[in-house]
Amino acid sequence: MTAKGPRYRVPFRRRREGKTDYRARRALILSKMPRIVARGTLKHMIVQVVNAKVGGDEVIASAHSKELIKNYGWKGACGNIPAAYLTGLLCGLKALQKGVKKAILDIGLKTPVKGSRVFAVLKGVLDAGLEVPHSEEILPEESRIKGEHIANYAKILASENPEEYNRRFSEYLAKKLKPEKLPEHFSKVKEKILSAFKKKKKAEKEKKTAKTRKRRKTKSEKKSTSKKKKEGVKKK
Repeated sequence: MTAKGPRYRVPFRRRREGKTDYRARRALILSKMPRIVARGTLKHMIVQVVNAKVGGDEVIASAHSKELIKNYGWKGACGNIPAAYLTGLLCGLKALQKGVKKAILDIGLKTPVKGSRVFAVLKGVLDAGLEVPHSEEILPEESRIKGEHIANYAKILASENPEEYNRRFSEYLAKKLKPEKLPEHFSKVKEKILSAFKKKKKAEKEKKTAKTRKRRKTKSEKKSTSKKKKEGVKKK
């Protein structure tokens, strides 16, 4: 990029590299809400809940689509709409645990497309329980979130062209998952994520109650010892 003329304004480095839209970033920061940063690669989805600070952005909670395979037994592709939804759900639940209740979506330099992966992430975050300003029209349909469009395509391909079916869905078949059964598999993984966080909530509550009981015990013990001391002094 070469500067032409005295009035030429050189854009910031991250703007030149296609990484940051500073005008949009300023508007998001002025909202004074944590940002849900959703970024996708060809094979994965990365979601972070971020707070803007002078020294640099602070990550409150994050989720990677790899976690779906590692921790929850996801057998489907990690870059599709169902995986994007589950990654958003996972990040949303993590953010709730850290005390985040409201946030705003940050899609970066991506062009907003109705029903895309970025908005599947948003749907997951909303279902986790976070409040995010949005329009219902932009969210993907429930059938697409469950992966019914993939299952229907797989059924047609299996009957019309079995060779292409085996080639396209080789990763699914290697993991012993028929793509036609993706919606059922999606529901199982979603239930696993929700039940795992319910267990964590229960454990945290039990810890808190145990701590409060200990505090009450120590307070009562201190009171009883001080009473005994006073009684001993009076007897003397």
